[in-house]
Amino acid sequence: MNTRSEIHDRLAYALREARKARGLSLDAVAKLSGVSRSMVSQIERGESSPTVATLWNLTKALQIDFSNLMDSKPAPTIEVVRAAAAPIMQRASGVKIRILSPAESVGDHEVYELSFAAGAALTSDPHSAGCREHLTVLSGRLRLKLGEDEERLSTGDVARYPADRPHEILADAGPARAILIVQGS
Repeated sequence: MNTRSEIHDRLAYALREARKARGLSLDAVAKLSGVSRSMVSQIERGESSPTVATLWNLTKALQIDFSNLMDSKPAPTIEVVRAAAAPIMQRASGVKIRILSPAESVGDHEVYELSFAAGAALTSDPHSAGCREHLTVLSGRLRLKLGEDEERLSTGDVARYPADRPHEILADAGPARAILIVQGS
């Protein structure tokens, strides 16, 4: 790696492949990194010499190791988030929420694993207009309340409902687990 062109080419390749391997658009990388879309595009085409600060922001957004950026091996095509690394929110209400979707999907398509202690409830204010949720019970039993409507759900049941109004998920018959998909939050 002697010439400036070769450095640009390898850097462009590494960043472009990392972005594609994670299924991110140029816009998504720009939002996650704080680097303009046009600059990301220029760097990926080898047309710009990024600063160390810019490269740092891009590697953090792409979740790649800055020190290995110039490695010649291609980026992995399978992204694995180990169980211990997934972000978890523990609610005082007895609900543990494990975030399964990537950060760049917030507001479009979010996926959560919900773990309810017996008697726990997840109460939600209305989300944005048109938002829908899809709740799949993995184990136990849950009650879903949507205004005056209420449904009892058992293992394997799926409920789809508008989430742009107040709603609540309760585990009053014992512990329960579910997957919640939120579209258009």
